[in-house]
Amino acid sequence: MLPAEMIEAAEAGIRATLSSPEQIVAAVAVLIATALMVVSSFVKTMIPLRWLGVGGNLGFLIYGVLHPSIPMLLLNGILVPINTYRAIEMIRLTRRVRAVAAESTGVWLKPYMTRTRRKAGEVLFRKGDTAEHLYFLAEGSVEFVEIGVVIEPGTMFGEIAFFAPDRRRTGTARCVTACTVLTLDESTVKQLYYQNPDFGFQLMALVAGRLTADVQRLQKQLATPAAP
Repeated sequence: MLPAEMIEAAEAGIRATLSSPEQIVAAVAVLIATALMVVSSFVKTMIPLRWLGVGGNLGFLIYGVLHPSIPMLLLNGILVPINTYRAIEMIRLTRRVRAVAAESTGVWLKPYMTRTRRKAGEVLFRKGDTAEHLYFLAEGSVEFVEIGVVIEPGTMFGEIAFFAPDRRRTGTARCVTACTVLTLDESTVKQLYYQNPDFGFQLMALVAGRLTADVQRLQKQLATPAAP
């Protein structure tokens, strides 16, 4: 096709597109939807990404209705409620976390945790086990067997293994007395971590505090003269 013919064909296409108000709306909708999809590729956080997806789906949905395209209509008709539901779900989760973020870490995580009763002497996890849960001690006392440290109610533990390369427990946790323990599964930990910066920072602060305490304990042991 010659350049003149290509220009003429393009002009004919534009005239056809702008031939009625419905076609104009369809063209604008698809342009806006395309722009939103391009912008979404630069967004790093999930909630804005979901809303951009909803906007793009609505634009393509309008185009599919006004400029009849059954595949586009069906695809985006399915994606609009899915993306809307996920966006609302993430917003609710974020609000719940922020509403209680001023409280202590264990307290504001309670709505997401499962409460269990454990007997005296029961082992929660052993050294070398794969990390599957984060723990919060509500009642009783728990001992870390290898280092002889006993923790009291109000303490969160078991978080370090989530950040270890092999995700293995570095010690054994055993109930000294009957305990009430709250647990948070790995899936929820990841969801909270990736969707809410407040939780991520608090969890990292907890890990840093634990590692600092371990270093200080080791330094103290090295500084103590060995018994003759």
